[in-house]
Amino acid sequence: MSMSYMPLELQKKWRSVALLSIAQIFALSLWFSATALIPALKEEFTIGDFHASLFSSSVAIGFVIGTFISALFSIADRFPPKQIFTISVLVASLSNISILLLDPLSNTVILLRLVTGVSMLGIYPIGMKMIATWARNDAGTLVGLLVGALTLGSALPHLLNLVNIDWLDWRFTLVGSSSLAFLSSIIIQFVDLGHPIPKAPPFKVTLALEGWKDKAIRYANFGYFGHMWELYAMWAWIGIFLLESFRTSGEENPGILANILTFTTIGIGAAGSLVSGKLADRYGRTTVTMAAMMTSGSCALLIGLFFGAHPVFLTIICVIWGISVIADSAQFSTCVIELSPPNMIGTMLTIQTCTGFLISLVTIHLIPVFVSNFGWEVAFMSLAIGPFLGTYAMGRLRGHPKALLMAGGHR
Repeated sequence: MSMSYMPLELQKKWRSVALLSIAQIFALSLWFSATALIPALKEEFTIGDFHASLFSSSVAIGFVIGTFISALFSIADRFPPKQIFTISVLVASLSNISILLLDPLSNTVILLRLVTGVSMLGIYPIGMKMIATWARNDAGTLVGLLVGALTLGSALPHLLNLVNIDWLDWRFTLVGSSSLAFLSSIIIQFVDLGHPIPKAPPFKVTLALEGWKDKAIRYANFGYFGHMWELYAMWAWIGIFLLESFRTSGEENPGILANILTFTTIGIGAAGSLVSGKLADRYGRTTVTMAAMMTSGSCALLIGLFFGAHPVFLTIICVIWGISVIADSAQFSTCVIELSPPNMIGTMLTIQTCTGFLISLVTIHLIPVFVSNFGWEVAFMSLAIGPFLGTYAMGRLRGHPKALLMAGGHR
């Protein structure tokens, strides 16, 4: 059905959803804008593995700090979402572009990445809250679409890396991602909400603990935590893994090949997120998340066996991993949306993401330790622990009576 033949309200919905998704893609390109530069920076500067890890983990640390403050004061439920998004993305864009003024080895760069992460408190969780206002028995699909936007945004810096402008070199990625993020602050002004947001409950610090008191929400959160043990460590290190693998196998232009496959591996997850959202709305959230985590966990166990192998073999397993590692992500958030009181959705989502990203910090720093001690052939195997435990948690949620509140009664 074309837009011209849709009812006016439906046109408004899909226009807002589309604009919100584009704003998310552009804004979230900031997350890995510095991480994607690690191979180039290692060529030009002397950067150790720990410092390289901080390019990713400092954003996650900042995000944890920001979301913790947001959850503590219920910021996501107390202020207009477009206002929060706009301020957050402008601060994040400014801190990201400011890196160009500094030596990449400077500790101030890490501080700027931290500020970028803190600012993300008003982008990803707020985007989920905004899109939830349009949900009409299609929450999984809508949140899946938004997580697909997050995925494309995370992959975008690797695509920007392929643009070769001599006088900008690796700096183009920072300029490009910061500019796109600034553009998202304009786009978000044209996004409408599907319904007015309920008034937040009276302020109480203990509201931040509600996500742990409800057993069904707790199971959904534990599933998400297992997923996060794997996701961001995979996204942060898959590019280095591929670069080293292609060098080992003697491929021509290993850097270009690694950037292309890294973008493909992360970016293709957008399709997986959208398709899994539709499947979850029809067949159930626990069904889809358990299948996705078993698949991604198996890929984490197996991919090291293909280190140094022909690019075709690596491409196949990377594509499967890239689809499955993010396919479940939106559904954990959707579970929380469906299981939470309407006036606390923003806070419950913020609690979930805050704790999940705190967990991701562990594995982002664990991977280089495993590489140093055991090699790339073994390093990613440690990530399989998370999705396998997450599968167990979602199995427990499947048996809980409140599971019938999700996906129209589909477990």
